[in-house]
Amino acid sequence: MKTGHTATCWIDARSMDKARRILVYVWRERAAPQQAHFLQSLTGFFSDGDDEEVQVSCSLQRNQFILSSGDEGRRVPLKRASFCPIKHLSPAEAAAIPPEVRQRGVDVGVSIMLQAADQRVLLTRRAKELRIFPNVWVPPGGHVEPEETMLEAGLRELQEETGLRLDPEEVSSRVLGLWESVFPPLLSRGLPHRHHVVVYMLLLSPLSHLQLQSSLSPSPAEVSACVWVDSRLARAIVAAVDGEDGEVPVQQLPSSFS
Repeated sequence: MKTGHTATCWIDARSMDKARRILVYVWRERAAPQQAHFLQSLTGFFSDGDDEEVQVSCSLQRNQFILSSGDEGRRVPLKRASFCPIKHLSPAEAAAIPPEVRQRGVDVGVSIMLQAADQRVLLTRRAKELRIFPNVWVPPGGHVEPEETMLEAGLRELQEETGLRLDPEEVSSRVLGLWESVFPPLLSRGLPHRHHVVVYMLLLSPLSHLQLQSSLSPSPAEVSACVWVDSRLARAIVAAVDGEDGEVPVQQLPSSFS
C-alpha cells in the first residue's frame, strides 16, 4: 500500500440472470468506488508487491462487504495461492478469456469451519457433477445472498449441503480469514472462469461430532461424502503442498468415510 492512501473493497448487490450477486468494489482515498475487474487480484491491490498475504479489516453492511487496510485492531488475513492464475496471467492469456467472463467481476462466498465440542471439524466432498471444484474436499459453504449476514449465509449453506440446522444463538462464530479463490486453480488446467473472495468462518458447536452426525443428511446434488477431521488428519492436510498432487502417509486412520 502506498503511503497516504487507504484501500477499501466494496461489495454491491447486482442482478445477473435470475439471481442477485454480491460483487466486489475497490476504491482508494479521493477516488470513486470502482467494480473490481475479474482479472484484478484483490490481494495484490492491498499489497505493495507480490505478497501472498495481507491484513485487512472486513464487515458486511447493507449488502456491502467492506475490506479496508485500516483499523489495526480488527484485521484478518487475506490470502492467495502463490500459483494464483490471476497473478500469473500473461497478456495473451488474459486476452483469450471470453468477454462475458472478464465482465463477471469478483464474487463473494462464505465457508463454514464447523468445530464440534470434541474438536472434530466437518469437511465435505463436493459432488463430481459440480462445475466448480468437483470432487474436492472443502468445508461447507457457498454464496451470500442480499440482506443476509455472513453467519446467516453460512448457516443456510450448511443446512442446504449437509442437513445440519444450527441455532445461531447456540453457536459461537468468528471470521478466521479471507481466501482469494480462482477456478481452475492452476493455469495448466485452463484459463480462469470463476473468481471469488471466500470468507472463512469458525463455528463452535456445544455438541460432539457424534451428536451432530446423527442429524447429517447430505444433499447428493452438492455433497458426495462427509468426514469429521481430527488433529491427525488435520496435520496431514496442512503437510501437503498446495498445487502439487501426491500422497501424505497418515497412520491409524479409517480406510473409508461415510
